[in-house]
Amino acid sequence: MEFSELIRTGRAQAELLRGPEAPPLRGTLCVTGHHLLLSPGPQATPDLWLLLLRSVDSIEKRVAGDSGTITLRCKDLRVLQLDIEGVEATLDIARSIEALSSLESVITSYPFYHRPKGLRLGDAWHFHPPERYYKRVARETTAWRLSEVLLRSSQPLTGPQKRRCAEDEELLRAVLEGAPPGTRGFIVDTRSAQTAKHARLTGGGTEAKAAYPGWKRLHRPLERGRPLQESFVRLVEACGDLEQSMDRWLSRLEGCRWLAHVKEALSTACLAAQGMEREGACILVHGAEGMDSTLLVTSLAQLILDPLSRTMAGFQELVEREWIQAGHPFQLRCAHSAFSHARPKHEAPTFLLFLDCVWQLGRQFPLSLEFGEGLLLALFEHAYASPFGTFLCNSEKERCLCEVRTRTHSLWSVLNQPKEQRKLRNPLYVLNPLAIWPSVEPQSLRLWQGLFLRWIHPSEPSEVAWEKVWQIVTDKEKTEGSQPMVSASEPQP
Repeated sequence: MEFSELIRTGRAQAELLRGPEAPPLRGTLCVTGHHLLLSPGPQATPDLWLLLLRSVDSIEKRVAGDSGTITLRCKDLRVLQLDIEGVEATLDIARSIEALSSLESVITSYPFYHRPKGLRLGDAWHFHPPERYYKRVARETTAWRLSEVLLRSSQPLTGPQKRRCAEDEELLRAVLEGAPPGTRGFIVDTRSAQTAKHARLTGGGTEAKAAYPGWKRLHRPLERGRPLQESFVRLVEACGDLEQSMDRWLSRLEGCRWLAHVKEALSTACLAAQGMEREGACILVHGAEGMDSTLLVTSLAQLILDPLSRTMAGFQELVEREWIQAGHPFQLRCAHSAFSHARPKHEAPTFLLFLDCVWQLGRQFPLSLEFGEGLLLALFEHAYASPFGTFLCNSEKERCLCEVRTRTHSLWSVLNQPKEQRKLRNPLYVLNPLAIWPSVEPQSLRLWQGLFLRWIHPSEPSEVAWEKVWQIVTDKEKTEGSQPMVSASEPQP
């Protein structure tokens, strides 16, 4: 298939409305295989406005007289309006965008064509190998292999006949035998007891208590799948309603239950972390398939307990290890954001929920995370639509089959460049060797305005404040005659 076959018209004159604060942009609108671009012409700035078509979540079109309007709702929550000259041109461009923004083939996506200057294919894919993390853990414990590491799995396949698995039983028995005498084990099940019981009908279920001595099961249900996606959609709808009263806004914010999901995720992560930190227990976290809520809990637990996971490089390693290589199906979960008219099938903002929880940690402990909101926003955007291959596919197996590591560039190669680091690092960061225990009381959890409201209320003041803090820190270092601040987690060339 050629991209040209899906482009009904190549260009048209248009005016772009980018939001309440941004001035309109008028020029020539062009559709390419992967981008929508608008050239303002010689009378204005020569820079092109560029939109990756993969980032379009939904498209609406309407015509009146001899012109038309296309409204693009993007996966990063932007809403764009294109006023186009000519009815036929409007309809042709709309159909082209619809076709090109929904291509299912991975190898025809833009990361396989993107060749940024200064980067070579293969660079930075080695930045965060999981072996480096496991070797560090091995140096810090003399227990059975990695038995003092948090564990994660999918549900046991007991089924209605209550089948047993000798290998599973031996594995969990070895975990306790390798730990200090008297160590207890807790199985944190991220499903409700009723859901776990129903799972037996389809071959799943829970561990039989008698077969796993020393282990106690705790149910801490976390929403996944459609309920989580619908909560995300309702929140974005509420944020986009600029005419509602304050009472109505607060009612809708509570009704969407997004902050309730944040609270439940942090609470469950704290439970797992407290079991390890304060009781010295071994913790096994599992859900249905072990690719969604389990990753959420184990990732947050590590951030709470491990100071190195809160560094720039350590956090990137955590995302790479716990989400990308552990098989979170990004291609399915992030196929659509909050605006798609399609009925949700496999979509779920689990990774976004994780990023929101991390933002809550950073807000409550502003000195303990080496990275700031900018990194979290970048990861959100690239998880849904990216010119890089880092979040492509649903598993490591699929990435190998598509040759992602040899045919696309890594997102980390860009984020770790010095010019990007200043925007992503926290200038007030101080290494905190202690665990950070977040409050999950209602007054402690806030709406992440920098994400959910950033296209409605301009973020410029916060960006200016961020730059001023950097300037103050830099000036202070110069005054004291110290060397420029360099983190120990700075990636090696």
